[in-house]
Amino acid sequence: MKLVDEFKAFAMKGNVVDMAVGIIIGAAFGKIISSVVSDIIMPPLGLIIGGVNFTDLKLVMKAATDTHPAVTWNFGNFLQVTFDFLIVAFAVFVIIKAINAAKKKEETAPAAPPAPSKEEILLTEIRDLLKK
Repeated sequence: MKLVDEFKAFAMKGNVVDMAVGIIIGAAFGKIISSVVSDIIMPPLGLIIGGVNFTDLKLVMKAATDTHPAVTWNFGNFLQVTFDFLIVAFAVFVIIKAINAAKKKEETAPAAPPAPSKEEILLTEIRDLLKK
C-alpha cells in the first residue's frame, strides 16, 4: 500500500499536473504548426521551386516487377519533416524571444515601493507621538 500512496503523492504534485497540461497544449500547438507548414507555407514554396511536392520526392533503387513492388528511397518525406522541424523551432524561438522582451520591460519598469507593514505604521505613530 505504501507504493500506491507514494505514487499518488507524486502524481498529485503541482509540477506533474503542470507538465501534463504543457504536454497536451504542446501537442495541440504542434498540430497547428504542422498544418501551417503543410497547408500554408509548403504549397507556395513548392510553386516557387517549380511545383515540387517534397513528400513525393524519391529515388527508385529497384523497379517494380510483376511480383514485387518497387524499392524506393523516400528522401522527400525526410525533407518535409526537416522543414517542419525548422519552422516549429523558429516559431518557438520567436515566442520565447517575445516573452523574454516582455519580461525585460517588466523588470525595467520601476516597482512601486511596498506598502508599509502594520508594525511600521505603529512605529511611525509612536515616533510621531514621542516628537510631540
